[in-house]
Amino acid sequence: MLRNGRSRAVSLLAILGMSLASFSTFADTDIFTALDDPSTAKKSFDGNVQGSYNKQSGNTTSSNLAASTTMTWFQPTNAYSIWGEAANDSSNDVRSDEKYQAGARARHNLDADNFLFGQANWLSDRYNGYRSRSTATAGYGRQLLNGPITHLRVEAGPGVRHDEFENGGRQTKALAYGAMSFSYQLTDSTQFIQGVSLLGNADLTANSETGLSVAINKSFALKVTYDVTYNSAPPEGAPKHTDTKTAISLVYGL
Repeated sequence: MLRNGRSRAVSLLAILGMSLASFSTFADTDIFTALDDPSTAKKSFDGNVQGSYNKQSGNTTSSNLAASTTMTWFQPTNAYSIWGEAANDSSNDVRSDEKYQAGARARHNLDADNFLFGQANWLSDRYNGYRSRSTATAGYGRQLLNGPITHLRVEAGPGVRHDEFENGGRQTKALAYGAMSFSYQLTDSTQFIQGVSLLGNADLTANSETGLSVAINKSFALKVTYDVTYNSAPPEGAPKHTDTKTAISLVYGL
């Protein structure tokens, strides 16, 4: 029991440390949307599709399949994004993980540095205890850095979330939301990405995604990401507080 308590404390401190290292913020999705400032858009549409698949056979049989897409449309002062993700894992022909999510986002620039946003997200993650989780947030954001190499935005506002649990029961609650999204162009072909988000009321959901994207050519890129999700009050069917995921994906730009 003491060891589990220490493990949970270390996990929480690690996530809070990442938040403070970048900015103390609050999104309820482990897909961090594309940087969507319409003032710097070079074209009216930008999007990508990415996927990964691996299979192991022999003494152990396992497979993993994941696919996601993000699409953003730009106007002079507005941007509209939609995204989706599907992933599943199996071991010895038994499904061990299955996750689906989709969302939409709108952003309106008030001026060069300030903007308003609204977004909605739906998640189904039954192996982590959620038959469905629907979240809607809106608020104010600020573009702190917007140069040719470095982008940094922060945003915050109120939200509402409706949970339906795999073991039965449901709840709806108001909550506070905020997020930080950062990118840095290391070289002409390599970009570092960091996103941190928190969403909570009496309980807390924290997400961190750290990634590296390497362009192969004009259409394809290789993306490596490490995601950490912390839930201070997980469902009874999935009692662990922290989940991590490492992914290597091939990304095709639309």
